[in-house]
Amino acid sequence: MTKMMSCSFSSFSFAIILMLSLFSFSLHKVEARAFFVFGDSLVDNGNNNYLITSARADSPPYGIDYPSHRPTGRFSNGLNIPDIISEQLGMEPTLPYLSPELTGDKLLVGANFASAGVGILNDTGIQFLNIIRIGKQLEYFEQYQRRVSGLIGAEQTQQLVNSALVLITLGGNDFVNNYYLVPFSARSRQFALPDYVRYLIYEYRKILQKLYELGARRVLVTGTGPMGCVPAELAQRSRTGECAVELQRAASLFNPQLTQLLSDLNAQLAADVFVAANTYTMHMDFVSNPQAYGFVTSKIACCGQGPYNGIGLCTPLSNLCPNRDLYAFWDPFHPSEKANRIIVQQILTGSSEYMNPMNLSSIMALDSRT
Repeated sequence: MTKMMSCSFSSFSFAIILMLSLFSFSLHKVEARAFFVFGDSLVDNGNNNYLITSARADSPPYGIDYPSHRPTGRFSNGLNIPDIISEQLGMEPTLPYLSPELTGDKLLVGANFASAGVGILNDTGIQFLNIIRIGKQLEYFEQYQRRVSGLIGAEQTQQLVNSALVLITLGGNDFVNNYYLVPFSARSRQFALPDYVRYLIYEYRKILQKLYELGARRVLVTGTGPMGCVPAELAQRSRTGECAVELQRAASLFNPQLTQLLSDLNAQLAADVFVAANTYTMHMDFVSNPQAYGFVTSKIACCGQGPYNGIGLCTPLSNLCPNRDLYAFWDPFHPSEKANRIIVQQILTGSSEYMNPMNLSSIMALDSRT
């Protein structure tokens, strides 16, 4: 009898402990910092796999260095910037918003809404047909919040969103795949370059204000990289391997105005909501001195064809380098995983030259005290 009672009591105790553990785990999941990603192919982790579009990275050799060694929809040989941020912060990587696996507790980790080909403007990327334009990404963010409210309630959903980390990467396609896509493009006939940049900043302001209205309170905003130095532009516009002057001029006009926009928004909000990540300088460090970072070249893409491996797409028929860690660029437009890791290190610990008003490590330390 005593043995039976003891056994019964032990079972009951175990059940209570298990229930408390599950409750604690669920609470931890709600309170854990979520991560939301918006933007283009630099941060898309697979949304375009679910769309009828030519802007996709779902065939080999994409993903050759991903843990599964299979293409995932990331425009990388392995991990991209959001993946590495999640890894460095000890967070579970976010799933693409269109993934059927993004249900239940997975929603509490956050979501990646990015879509290759998009820009600040709605007409950017029209050649790719069906992509998730930034307005639609923000609509999906609203839909996401309604879905999570059904799981944990409206109040906790607001808390989850307010305390989340947000990354947004836009702008490059507005130049490369819009203004400079063809000679005498519609936008280049409509705007001189300085006026076009001001127009982009005006439109970007509305996007960032909407993000704030939707609850985002810690937003990393990346500038454009050195667009004139990517292998695709070298192949089309360079004679001796020098960076394309006009695209570099576009970056030099856009990035300072973006940083000023973020400072102005923070001043209006009386809070450091928006953080400028100077990805131009982060890239230029290894573009201008690749050997210092362990690369053999920053001009030739690992995967591609033609001059600098910068023509066309990366496909199974492309030239493919045997060691991706020796190349700053994976394909004609996108950094290799190793280059992405260098960029994320600056996002985490970089000085004010790279991160303004603070780096991500400072953000995490500051937020952990509040």
